[in-house]
Amino acid sequence: MAILKKTTAKKTESKLGSRVERSASKDTARRDSAESALVRPHITEKAALLAEKGTYVFEVAQKTNKIEVAKAVATLYGVTPVRVNIINLPDTNVFVRGKRGVKAGIRKALVTLKKGDKIELI
Repeated sequence: MAILKKTTAKKTESKLGSRVERSASKDTARRDSAESALVRPHITEKAALLAEKGTYVFEVAQKTNKIEVAKAVATLYGVTPVRVNIINLPDTNVFVRGKRGVKAGIRKALVTLKKGDKIELI
């Protein structure tokens, strides 16, 4: 009987310690998932014009959805997204130096922020 009481006491101590570890790992997991959702900012002339109006353009991973993109922008940049639009650009056939090839398509997200919020990309 005494053996069982000792092990249960150890389990309760380890459970309390694991709660702290889990909450810390959740924060890093959220940050990691946010970083994996956004590939990079899509910096072009058109994107710069949109940024002046409060809409920012990002390249995103192929399997991310609008909700994940909104959460990632809120987590990484500390701003409030109001609307997220996603654009899938298809693969493009190219002909370079006598050889045919394919230029990979990308998935872009246009994120509109709440008035007054800004992101410093550069």
